[in-house]
Amino acid sequence: MAKQGYHHGNLRQALVEATLALIAEKGPQGFTMAEAAKRAEVSTAAPYRHFSGREALIAEAARQGFEIFVTRMEAAFDEGRPNPLAAFMATGRAYLAFARSNAGHYVAMFESGLSVNTTPELAEVAGRAQGVLTHAAAALSAHLPSEHRPPAAMFAAHVWALSHGVVELFTRGAPGARSSYPPEDLLESGICIYLRGLGLIPPDNEP
Repeated sequence: MAKQGYHHGNLRQALVEATLALIAEKGPQGFTMAEAAKRAEVSTAAPYRHFSGREALIAEAARQGFEIFVTRMEAAFDEGRPNPLAAFMATGRAYLAFARSNAGHYVAMFESGLSVNTTPELAEVAGRAQGVLTHAAAALSAHLPSEHRPPAAMFAAHVWALSHGVVELFTRGAPGARSSYPPEDLLESGICIYLRGLGLIPPDNEP
């Protein structure tokens, strides 16, 4: 029998939680609205009171994931403390930690094929997530001469791509895609190579 509490303000979130579990188990295309309803212990018609279909359910799961992601990234950066480089590295570690602890959210956000413009709410919070990294990149590169300073948004996009690659290849554990190095070490060394190329940190043989 359907849980009565879900009909008193909790149905929407119960469906999102069911969707997150199904995404983690089967992938974003591996379940139906009926399965989400069954997992939430409601009738097959109940989800349509709140969501037009599976894509809308996944979009809400992604939106909630980005809210969590932004909070963790902002806490990691902590306004550049103790210094912009340390804060920037901390955001990278926070990215990996989020991918591990919120697998369903992560897939909904980055692997579902949905555009961040699917809903205005999703677009807004995804933009805030990008803004955290862009702010961190701007703070780190602020002392470079303007002619040698990459656009902060491009800088952030490069590091986001590197972080995403480490997650996909070495953190989510696809068979045969293991590394003998911890994902955190891979990401940090990759970021360091990138930052050396920009002149933001000295080579290893320099003080």
